[in-house]
Amino acid sequence: MKRAAIVLALIVILIAGAAFSAGPGTLSVLDGVMGGGRGTARVREGVPFGTHGQKLDVWRPSGGAKTGLPVLIFWYGGGWVHGSRGAYAFAARAYAKAGYVVVMPDYRKVPDVRFPAFLQDGAEAVKWTREHIAQSGGDPNRIAVAGHSAGAYTVAMLTLDQRWLKAEGVDPHIIKAAVGLCGPYDFYPFTAKRAIDAMQGAADPVMTQPIHFARADAPPMLLITAGDDTQVKPHNAINLTARLKALGAPVTHIDYPGLSHENVAMALSKPFRGKAPVLADSVAFLNAAMPAPPPSS
Repeated sequence: MKRAAIVLALIVILIAGAAFSAGPGTLSVLDGVMGGGRGTARVREGVPFGTHGQKLDVWRPSGGAKTGLPVLIFWYGGGWVHGSRGAYAFAARAYAKAGYVVVMPDYRKVPDVRFPAFLQDGAEAVKWTREHIAQSGGDPNRIAVAGHSAGAYTVAMLTLDQRWLKAEGVDPHIIKAAVGLCGPYDFYPFTAKRAIDAMQGAADPVMTQPIHFARADAPPMLLITAGDDTQVKPHNAINLTARLKALGAPVTHIDYPGLSHENVAMALSKPFRGKAPVLADSVAFLNAAMPAPPPSS
């Protein structure tokens, strides 16, 4: 019986190894089968927000404190072309189990839209979070942002380029910390087709680059790279880290040698958490950047 359970677990892990390339939704299913959802709950699903029919889900711990929890908005990747909030449930559950109220928003994609539509959608998600997250037990004064790949691009732009949040009437300082997983931050001139397509029509391409908006008063940022990433080269995070450090901004860069672009996102899931301490490192960073307020006397 014990041997059968071990064999089954190995089969699940082998299937999961191909799951991300087949679609992160498959990995989310396997994550759930292997207990990734224990201790978490999706408390709101398909909630409309913004002005273009976007929707979002909200996850949180199923036990513990009912109010005042730190908040994380997570944007998934997909080259500005693919992806959905449901497919990345494994990421939402991981951070919810770590004690966060997690907002997972969808956004418009290429070819239906180009830059800056996905940033505008991101800013609208932040606005919704500010106005509604307390209803799910989140603290609107402790909001952080995180994302993978194209989602990390949204994270960096909303964190550094204050135009997008200001356009929604949101104080840019609402973002208390940011985590970028394998994101593109310094990729002009454009060479990849997806970047060319996504940024098509930008009046000044330099204004699409997160590194252009690096500033001394940026909130703490954690930039994570994969040593074997051939899709979004590590130089993006290395260059942005150097620029922020030169300005005196708080930034941390962590590289995981031997991991691919997809591996970093997969490491958030239960089946692949042993690949690298992506979850543990990012949660430790977020906890340090957004400590719980002292108890009221």
